[in-house]
Amino acid sequence: MIPLLTEFAPVIYGITTWYKVEVLVVGAILAPGKRTVSASLRTMGLQGQVKYGQYHHVLKRARWSGLEASQALLKLLLKTLAKPGEALVFGIEETIERRRGEKITAKGIYRDPVRSSHNPFVNPQGCPADKASGWRWIRVMWLTAIPWAKRIGGLPFLTILAPSERSYATRTRPHKRLTDWARQAVYQGRRWLPDVALILVGDSTYAALEFLAACQQLPNPVTVITRLRMDAALYEPAPPYRGKGRPRKKGQRLPTPQQQLSNPQTVWTRRTLPWYGNIERVLELASFTAVWFHDGLPPVPIRYVLSRAVAAKFPPQCLLATDPTLTPTDMLAYFIRRWQMETTFQQVRTHLGVETQRQWSEKAILRTTPALLGLFSLVTLCAQVLVSRSGLHLPKTAWYSKSLPTFSDALALVRSHLWTHFTFQLSPDDADMIKVPRLLLLRFHDLLCYAA
Repeated sequence: MIPLLTEFAPVIYGITTWYKVEVLVVGAILAPGKRTVSASLRTMGLQGQVKYGQYHHVLKRARWSGLEASQALLKLLLKTLAKPGEALVFGIEETIERRRGEKITAKGIYRDPVRSSHNPFVNPQGCPADKASGWRWIRVMWLTAIPWAKRIGGLPFLTILAPSERSYATRTRPHKRLTDWARQAVYQGRRWLPDVALILVGDSTYAALEFLAACQQLPNPVTVITRLRMDAALYEPAPPYRGKGRPRKKGQRLPTPQQQLSNPQTVWTRRTLPWYGNIERVLELASFTAVWFHDGLPPVPIRYVLSRAVAAKFPPQCLLATDPTLTPTDMLAYFIRRWQMETTFQQVRTHLGVETQRQWSEKAILRTTPALLGLFSLVTLCAQVLVSRSGLHLPKTAWYSKSLPTFSDALALVRSHLWTHFTFQLSPDDADMIKVPRLLLLRFHDLLCYAA
């Protein structure tokens, strides 16, 4: 872990702060249940530390840049897992972290997909049953193949807090929409990787003409793949300008995706493609090029693909790509990777304690959740190093045969090597050495007794 952690050393100002960062990172990996600073200190055997407040200062006062840490993490991921000449596929998505309390800043009330319901019940906090109070985060992940998992995985490296509109009431700045934050994230990613082909996949939230046009106006455009509404206004490209009046932005009106879907003369191509859940489905595809335009907004040339299943029962879908040279199969393959973002956040909640931290300081709020999401990528990299050296042995039980490793196996592997380091360190002068020191055994005892 030391060679991986030293990549972040230039981001931290001060030797003592760097030591505390190492303690908190290792403690967050080893701690079960909540990921608070006190839980990390207990796990590291520092529950008797009198100046425990200095570890809290790492999150709410110390000088270090979360943006620089994100850049260092991205470079580390690319150096370890990237293949030469491969296009980088990034996923972007917003998620809700549930938090309540009068002292929690930047929170709002949002629709929670996990609690979606037709129940009109309103809880004591004044939230409807399908809504939650908390923060809204925009996550950017690298969607790539993880060798030890033998599947596509979502590796978070940049997480941005999008404050609620209500929180801007006391500020002088205007409220920023999700697409505004997403545009800044795309610009930042292009600054970090100026010469690499970037593909961004997202849901229908990012099917906005202003956002798509901003990604295309970069010196090295970023390709965006997202959903297209079935009634979108599509046009032919504008005719050549002849020097009279203002140049036209669009040509003749084209049929909408819904009209193309209903048209019996539409030509469909049948393909067998990998689908969600690592299964294969037989789909019929129809591809078109057009200019998406709306009054007052910039026109965007796109390629859109209609897909419908041959046997399965799910509604037809329509995807767009701002790069008209992409093939329909590539568009679908890249977009399907987006599902791994949901899997990643579920694993971070389950195994790394997101939503269990308890910070009130505004700076600590901006740092803690991105740090826990970045910890997922760091554990994945540590597992990759360990698996390349000694392999990964899956747990076997009589009732469940596991064929492929998951993040819980990777986390257990990293934890095993960390506990081994604490147990089998350099031998002392005493030849009659106890392999498991008493203090370490007591730490194990406390962790098991108080594990949630």
